[in-house]
Amino acid sequence: MDFGEPEHITMLRESIRRMLDRHATREMMAKWDEEDRVPRSLMEHITALGVCGMTIPEEYGGTGRDILATMVTVEELSRRSMVIGTLYLMNACYGAMNILASGSEAQKRDLLPKLANGELLFAYGLSEPDVGSDLASVKTRAERKGDKVIINGYKRWCSGAESADYIYALVRSGDPDQRYKNLSLVLIPPTAKGVTLTHIPAMGARGLNTNDVSLDNVEVPFENVIGGEDGWNNGWTRLAGPALEVEKLEVGAMAMGIAAQAVDDAWEYSQTRSQFGKRICSHQSIRHMLADVQTKLAAARMMLYRGCWYADNNLPCSVETSMAKMFVCETGLDIVLTCQKVMGAYGYARGFDMERHVRDMLLMPIIGGSTAIQKNNIANRMGLPKA
Repeated sequence: MDFGEPEHITMLRESIRRMLDRHATREMMAKWDEEDRVPRSLMEHITALGVCGMTIPEEYGGTGRDILATMVTVEELSRRSMVIGTLYLMNACYGAMNILASGSEAQKRDLLPKLANGELLFAYGLSEPDVGSDLASVKTRAERKGDKVIINGYKRWCSGAESADYIYALVRSGDPDQRYKNLSLVLIPPTAKGVTLTHIPAMGARGLNTNDVSLDNVEVPFENVIGGEDGWNNGWTRLAGPALEVEKLEVGAMAMGIAAQAVDDAWEYSQTRSQFGKRICSHQSIRHMLADVQTKLAAARMMLYRGCWYADNNLPCSVETSMAKMFVCETGLDIVLTCQKVMGAYGYARGFDMERHVRDMLLMPIIGGSTAIQKNNIANRMGLPKA
């Protein structure tokens, strides 16, 4: 059992940090947060790192599957902002992982090379006003008419839709009574006729552009159905696949990045702030808080990387990824709130990154499957009787 970090991972971290220090400084991120926007052009600099192909086999233009490296990329980008981490996820995971796992061969040949080159971004269109965790109950309808699909309905919490090339939408395509056997996944261009995006203002994740998406007789070619003919009315099996397991690690990696940066910020602040004639890092109460967050951060990192190891080795990992998602996000929230206390009023004030870390971290236990859902999954998968 080797707990050492591989050299290529350390080099990857250093490359990402250099890129961010040039093209997404703290000052730039503060401005983007205030304006509620992050420029898509930042994706060009992320692509230049060579990280967009790490979820794509070489035969489709990628560099080969490396889940640990992918999650470390998400973690490092999220140290600056989870919105930047999400921008990368929209390419490497929402796009590439789903197409690789569920797309037809024609879709793989067409889309994966473009994704490997950083040319495409996907946004999830899964949730609806009355549908969150129970995705099998979606009401958005898709009707097949020859070589076209007509879509009507409404999607909510569609993050990144304004920047995306496609919305990866879950739709009801068959008999309403055939639960799990009447769903399909369809790629919908946000610019298609009949698509209306409405921005949802939020306290955190500013710049991600979360949207309501109205779909009014939206027409897309049947070739946009994920999996083609085999995917029609067979979307559930494609949704509940490897990409869903890794999605839990994705959110955990974002939480890990936010928490790690919060610890670094509080650690540094404690050495520059003085009270009662000495630096606050010398006060036992502050030292204990910082020791606690460093310990929790180390535990969270081990839990996250353990899940990555299972996924990289193609082992069943539903329990491990649920544990990682739940633990890292809940522990990360505790870490960030403690770091905010270390910084006192400065941790609450605008103009300091800490208050943004708090706003963003509050979202982590909710998205990608809530903490309650992860607990249910762990208990169910480990065989705990329900009665």
